[in-house]
Parts: sequence; C-alpha cells; structure tokens
Amino acid sequence: MDIVQLCEIGMLVAFGFSWPFNISKSIRSRTAKGKSLLFELVVIFGYLVGLTGKLITYNRTGVLAYSVWFYIADIIMVLIDVCLYIRNTGLDRRRDRGEAV
Repeated sequence: MDIVQLCEIGMLVAFGFSWPFNISKSIRSRTAKGKSLLFELVVIFGYLVGLTGKLITYNRTGVLAYSVWFYIADIIMVLIDVCLYIRNTGLDRRRDRGEAV
C-alpha cells in the first residue's frame, strides 16, 4: 500500500466517521426535518463514482485496492440513513395528520 492509497483511505474514514452519528440521530429523532434526501443521494453517487474507478483499475490490473472496502462501508452507512429518512418522512406525515406514532 502506498501513500496515495493511505490518503484516500484517510479521506474515506474521515467522511465515514460522521455517518454512524448521523444514523444514530435519525433513529433517535424520528423525524426527517432538517435532512436532505438529495444530499444523501449525491453523496452515494460520489462514493459510487470512486468505487467504479477502483473496480476499473482492478479489471485492468488484477489488483484490488484496500480502499474499495471503505467505499462499500460508507455507501452502506449512507443507504441506512436514506432508509431512516424514508421511515422518518412517513412518521412526520403521520404526526402532521394527527395520528399516533
């Protein structure tokens, strides 16, 4: 592993570090207010572009970069938060209609 891969992994860890806190907040708050689905989808797109580049390199060289696993972990965490966003949007709608949540 070279310094370029270490830097990339460092970036992915730094970005990925915030998602467990975001997920926890989504679970506890039970609201989608203040969240942006578009933002999360753009983040997933960015991770997928980076992951695609790594998979193209793997296809050409046969060498799978360690950072692939960090891209996958980050994508999974953002997808979990997207699912919570969808759940919380439904809870918000029920609250707005006056139904018990």
